[in-house]
Amino acid sequence: MVRKSMTSARQSAKVRKVRIDANTAGQRIDNFLLRELKGVPRSAVYKLLRRGEVRINGGRARPTRKLAEGDEVRIPPVRMAAPGEAPKVSVGISERLQDAVLFEDKDLLVIDKPTGLAVHGGSGQSLGLIEALRHLHERGRDLELAHRLDQATSGCLIVTKRRAALRSMHALLREGGIRKTYLALVAGRWPTRTRRVEAPLKKSVSSSGERFVRVRDDGKTARTDFRVLTASNKATLVEVRLHTGRTHQIRVHAAHMGHPLAGDEKYGDEVFNQVCREHGLTRLFLHAYELAWAERTCRAPLPVELQSVLNSLKLALREPI
Repeated sequence: MVRKSMTSARQSAKVRKVRIDANTAGQRIDNFLLRELKGVPRSAVYKLLRRGEVRINGGRARPTRKLAEGDEVRIPPVRMAAPGEAPKVSVGISERLQDAVLFEDKDLLVIDKPTGLAVHGGSGQSLGLIEALRHLHERGRDLELAHRLDQATSGCLIVTKRRAALRSMHALLREGGIRKTYLALVAGRWPTRTRRVEAPLKKSVSSSGERFVRVRDDGKTARTDFRVLTASNKATLVEVRLHTGRTHQIRVHAAHMGHPLAGDEKYGDEVFNQVCREHGLTRLFLHAYELAWAERTCRAPLPVELQSVLNSLKLALREPI
């Protein structure tokens, strides 16, 4: 990954009309705007869409609408970050991301995402992984996330460099052509006979406004495979493979089976979490260990702090991960 010089931000004082070409067609309008309006907070971009200030062919658009070749997008005047205002990439994040590249070619990067770093800025974070990469990489303007990981989850994440590569990755994801493998520590002894969990998931909002996901018959289809790697009466290390990509899928399916993830403050068990803290756990124990597609396999080693927890719990692995 080549570091680039920072580009100065600007003031957008006029309405812009952008004609969508073949390279941009197929992209969601929200992602298109996030790329066009560098320096504008993510929340502000979504506010423009909610208010109808962004128009496609003269009409309002939902954030999920996909652009077609020939569409005309009206972008209203937006105050963008002035020079010196744009969030700066700290030396620590810069060094971590420079060392986190697992694979790179002309089309994409595979990053070992650190825990605690959101993939996008917003929700209290001015800078996420994709914004940091755009500052640091020579192809920064073209970088896009092919998929996402939760802020607390570490491990393999694909970032594309070209629109064609993004479309290709999205097609593979839709068709199940990318195998996603995670490592997770769950409460208690996972039953070895339970290899697959199929339970529909639905997003919900509590009376206090907290967003969460739960198992419901009217939810979206979700399928997860679990395989026991090593276990004790206290905890089990499982290998997890996703067949669908629902929000919080692994966490909710594990909790649904009565074996919540270690360190999960939303769906977990506080007694088990306290036991894990006593063994040194300070984060969610969920790591995107492997991505595989076509003839390519990328692996992110289990972070040292998670391996240390396994050692403390005396959960020895037959083979190193």
